[in-house]
Amino acid sequence: MHSHSLDQWTHEHVFLGESHEHNERRTWFVVALTAVMMIGEIAAGSLFGSMALLADGWHMATHAAALGIAGAAYLFARRQARNSRFAFGTGKFGDLAAFSSAIILGMIAAQIAYESVLRLIHPVPISYAEAIVVASLGLCVNLASAWMLRDSHDHHHGHTHDHDDDHHHHDHHDNNLRAAYVHVLADAATSVLAIAALTLAMLSGWAWADPAVGIVGSLVIASWAFGLIRDAGAVLLDVSFDRKLQSTIRSRLEAGEDRVTDLHLWQVGPGHCAALISLVSHEPLPPAAYKARLRDLKGLSHVTVEVERCPH
Repeated sequence: MHSHSLDQWTHEHVFLGESHEHNERRTWFVVALTAVMMIGEIAAGSLFGSMALLADGWHMATHAAALGIAGAAYLFARRQARNSRFAFGTGKFGDLAAFSSAIILGMIAAQIAYESVLRLIHPVPISYAEAIVVASLGLCVNLASAWMLRDSHDHHHGHTHDHDDDHHHHDHHDNNLRAAYVHVLADAATSVLAIAALTLAMLSGWAWADPAVGIVGSLVIASWAFGLIRDAGAVLLDVSFDRKLQSTIRSRLEAGEDRVTDLHLWQVGPGHCAALISLVSHEPLPPAAYKARLRDLKGLSHVTVEVERCPH
């Protein structure tokens, strides 16, 4: 068989999300915005001897680094999308970045909790008015960033497909974009809580209000980090997550004497699943006939079928 006739039987393994390039541009814009704000805060903090500005500046540096990881993952996944060394493409790079990002987020939560406990034990004098201005400035940047990174599908890529009488609801969200979004959201939440606590402390004289709210904020951020680690980790470990799609595949293939003996379904990129299916039958059809039964299932991007003849 000539190589040019083989070309029609080969296929690509590009499993990037639908909005990959758009999400990549948005992420790099937010990285630039965060970096400019970070440099401005550190410079102003050094110039005016403000600990509040300096602390927030270095705190923003960790978020800028995490957002940079998200941007780099988009770039690498796109550049290496057709590299045959990646058996199932580069669609999972976003999940790897999200997993790393979530660990950084967990470390930020631990740092905030640690500093808050220290402040409760050893209260320090706070320049309230200045600290509120810094927190408000940070909040504006975070809200602008969150608006840039918001997902057009309610922040979860929920696709609803109707096939025959099947109603699927797949959650193939882009964990990389979600991780970037959660970082700016965590920063925004920290700023909101800080403004509320500082205002309360300034008006009532309750110096403990600021660190107490810091502990609450750290718990909220830690729970977000845990959710991200769980979801991104599930994709990295090929956890079978779409029970409805599995049962649809099974019901479509088990017609007449055909029986599914093995079915593996896993995510290979945002909105892309791969399936490995073993069938047994008295009258086996060619694998292409079974693939045709699944052709209109959206999100099923790579299907491998093996068929055995039942001896009995």
